[in-house]
Amino acid sequence: MNMFNLPDLGEGLQEAEIVSWHVAEGDHVVIDQPLVSVETEKAVVEVPSPQAGHIGKLLAKVGERVKVGAPLLAFEQGPHAETGTVVGELAKPSRTLDKAEKSTGLPSNSTLASPAVRAHARELGVDLSRARPTGPGGTVTRADVDTAAAALPAGTGEPLRGARRSMAINMARAWREVAHATLHDEADIDAWPAHEDVTLRLIRALVAGCAAEPSLNATFEAASLSLRTNKSIDLGLAIDSPDGLFVPILRDVAHFRPEELRRKIDAVKKSVVERSLTPSDLRGATITLSNFGTLAGRHAALIIMPPQVAIVGAGRISNNSARAAANATPHRTMPLSLTFDHR
Repeated sequence: MNMFNLPDLGEGLQEAEIVSWHVAEGDHVVIDQPLVSVETEKAVVEVPSPQAGHIGKLLAKVGERVKVGAPLLAFEQGPHAETGTVVGELAKPSRTLDKAEKSTGLPSNSTLASPAVRAHARELGVDLSRARPTGPGGTVTRADVDTAAAALPAGTGEPLRGARRSMAINMARAWREVAHATLHDEADIDAWPAHEDVTLRLIRALVAGCAAEPSLNATFEAASLSLRTNKSIDLGLAIDSPDGLFVPILRDVAHFRPEELRRKIDAVKKSVVERSLTPSDLRGATITLSNFGTLAGRHAALIIMPPQVAIVGAGRISNNSARAAANATPHRTMPLSLTFDHR
């Protein structure tokens, strides 16, 4: 058999987790046809076929982590081996149904489920092949995953997978490597219009803050103990999701008009929901903004992802008593938290 190894996916990534196979053993594929979806630090990437031919054997299971350069699958050699593209309808070789196929009507290694349902299953530690599909065409639904999760033995620990696993690793590394220090304050925003776009105002304020204090928008090289200020503000925008925390990057935010920036924010939020972010969308932030007040809380001691040196957090807006002139009057205030690398 002709082995196909996990290729270098770029961005210095060393391994990936198998999210779903798009082919089964015995299938015929053509060049550039998607073979498998893998997750690399929260981004889901499709790996295309390097050749045309028949799939001889799948060498990794869904949920398994595979090193770059390790075998993914094997193509058949001999009569089925091909190198060109194929035009027209291809008859798939007949296969004997295994027990899983007889019960569900689906190949046991190609369970039908959306990316969001697969992510939900990974979060709950559910093997999709064990979930009874009730959706159209034998598709596993979110409710099917919840039913399968309820049937898991009590107290059974499951390993973190996908975005949750990446988040756990990155948070632990950040806590070890950065000397975190946090300052809390409040901003009087009583003059803001009632329907102000809070995220845009925060970004504008952050841009002004970095102009006043460039060392906030900097890269710290721990090995050489050197600090490099960045000319461009590539803002990491923390976005919560059912699959975990994602921080896509808004490049060069200082040079966009408000309406352009709003379109970009909406686009990255949609990408988080659809799990269509690429590794490059998640790498290279120079400073991060977390508007956690949309969920809960006033102040927070946030975590800095190295080599960044600062993260700004905005808490829940409320009415407080602020002294205006000689009288105490209730004003709308926004709690702010600045966590910085004390080094």
